[in-house]
Amino acid sequence: MDKIRVVVVGCGNMGASHARAYHQLEEFEIAGLVSRTPESRQRLSGELGGYPTFSSLEIALQNSNASAVSINTYPDSHADLVREALEAGCHVFVEKPLAMTTAEAGELVSLAHGKNLKLVVGYILRVHPSWARFVELARSLGKPLVMRMNLNQQSSGEQWYTHKQLMKSMSPIVDCGVHYVDIMCMMTGSRPVSVSAIGARLTDEIDGDMYNYGQLQVRFEDGSVGWYEAGWGPMMSETAFFIKDVIGPKGSVSISDSPGGSSDDIEGHTKTGKLLVHFSALDARGQFEKKDLSIQSGGEPDHDGLCLLEQQFFLKAILEDLDLSDHLRDAVSSLQIVLAADTSLRTGKTITL
Repeated sequence: MDKIRVVVVGCGNMGASHARAYHQLEEFEIAGLVSRTPESRQRLSGELGGYPTFSSLEIALQNSNASAVSINTYPDSHADLVREALEAGCHVFVEKPLAMTTAEAGELVSLAHGKNLKLVVGYILRVHPSWARFVELARSLGKPLVMRMNLNQQSSGEQWYTHKQLMKSMSPIVDCGVHYVDIMCMMTGSRPVSVSAIGARLTDEIDGDMYNYGQLQVRFEDGSVGWYEAGWGPMMSETAFFIKDVIGPKGSVSISDSPGGSSDDIEGHTKTGKLLVHFSALDARGQFEKKDLSIQSGGEPDHDGLCLLEQQFFLKAILEDLDLSDHLRDAVSSLQIVLAADTSLRTGKTITL
C-alpha cells in the first residue's frame, strides 16, 4: 500500500503532537511541515529526523505530492486552509473548531462530501477511554440530565500570550466549549433547543470587546440542561477549575481530577483520576441501597497518546471509507451552540436554536 503523504500545518503544541503521531504510524509519511515561523517548523523537523519544511500550505502542496493535510493553526485560519486542502484533493484533519461560522462549516462539509474526501475534526475527548466511559455512565442515569462542566485556566508567560492570540478571534467558551458541548450532546442524545450566556472582560490586555471569562447554559428537547464555564488569564482562580459532573434521576457520575494538578497543565485537561458513581435508589428504611462506586482511571494515554488515537481514526476513515456524516453533523452542531452562546452573551438574550 502506498503511504498517505500528509502535510502538517502548524508546528505548535497540537501540530507537534499530531506530527509525532504521523511519524509513528507506518501508513503515513510526513510530506512537509508548515508554520508561520522558520524556527518552529525547523525545530519540529529536527526532532523527527528531518522532514521538508515550507512557509505556506500553498507551497507545500505544490512541492510535496500530498494526499492529506493536518491543520493545527489558530482557529480563524481553519476554514481557508481546509478549503485550500480539499480543493487540492486532499483528505483533511483539522483541529476544532472547523470554522468561525456555522454557515462556513456547513459549506466545508458539503465540499468534502462533493469531492468524496474525508474531513475529520479533532474532538480529542471522543477518543479518550475514560471520557467514553463517562458518557456511557451518564446515559444510564435516566432523563433529564443536569450536566455541569468547566475548564478555567490560570495562565501567565507563554500560555497567557497564546490565550491572548486565541482571543483575537474567539472567546474561551467558544474555543474550549465545543469539546464539552459535544460531550453533553452525546450524553443526552437530544436536540439542543436554546442557549444563554453570561461573561466578563477581566483585563485590558485583550483587543476590542472580547471577554476572557464566560459561562453558557444550554437546554435540550428532552428537558436536560447543562452549563459550561471557561476563563483564561493570570487572574483566574485555581479553586474548582476542573468540574465534570452529571446528575440524573438514578444518580450521578463525576470525573475526579488527578490530584495535585494545576489549571495550566495541558496534560491535566483530559486526564482523569477516577470516575465517581453515585446511585440514588433508597431502601425501605430510606437509606441508599448501593454504596458509591469509584472507578480508577489507570494507564490513560497522555496528550501525544490521544493525538495518536485521533490519527488512527483519521487513518481508518480514509482506508475503510467511513461514513463521517454523523461526526460532521455533531461538529457543526456543537459549533452552532457555542457561537449562539457568544451571541447571547453580547446581546443579553436567550438564543433559540
